Amino acid sequence: MTFLGLSSFLVYGVWAIINTNYYIDPYIAPFSSPCLATSCPEGARLFGLAPFGDWYTLPPGLLILGLPGGFRLTCYYYRKSYYRSFWLSPPACAVQEPHGKYSGETRFPLIIQNIHRYFFYAAIVIGAILSYDAILALIHKPIGLGTWILIINAILIVTYTISCHSCRHITAGRLNHFSKHPLRYKAWTFVSKLNAKHQPLAWASMFSVMGADLYVRLVAMHVINFPYA
Repeated sequence: MTFLGLSSFLVYGVWAIINTNYYIDPYIAPFSSPCLATSCPEGARLFGLAPFGDWYTLPPGLLILGLPGGFRLTCYYYRKSYYRSFWLSPPACAVQEPHGKYSGETRFPLIIQNIHRYFFYAAIVIGAILSYDAILALIHKPIGLGTWILIINAILIVTYTISCHSCRHITAGRLNHFSKHPLRYKAWTFVSKLNAKHQPLAWASMFSVMGADLYVRLVAMHVINFPYA
């Protein structure tokens, strides 16, 4: 089931990148946000800007999907998931490692997983942009079903992002005396509670972003076409 779930995300991501129906006022598909080229519809551009100019004509998702994708790929929970489901390394706890040698993540290419902490900062930016997209849809009248779908997705994406181990470490993980940093301790306590739910948040946010992205594209393609869509 884990293998099928993660595979569906990969397959959908490829389809979403090549699909050009990513915007219909006031919705922009999450897999294509932010849109940073002049080839993007004006309403889809972040703050109306197009820093990549008119030379870039490829799908907008190619510019930004590497950031949230890299965050999920290097996420501690997702590592465990695809190591076990794709590589059977090992297939479960208390099961012998099938490989003759085990070096963990100390050698290339798995040592690259250590850049997860840097992808976290990028994921925070993407979460903020998706929240901004949801707010734009919220202030648009009339409010459609897509607005609430984008809002729920933004909440799940942001919650998943700040529940990660890197965020927990950044808030107060390096402190030796919590009593000297009461505000950071409170933040660490809050993030620690979210961190305990990191696995369900990872799955919920993965399917929510796929669902929100698909919904916007179906509306843009007029497959879904009813009042207040």
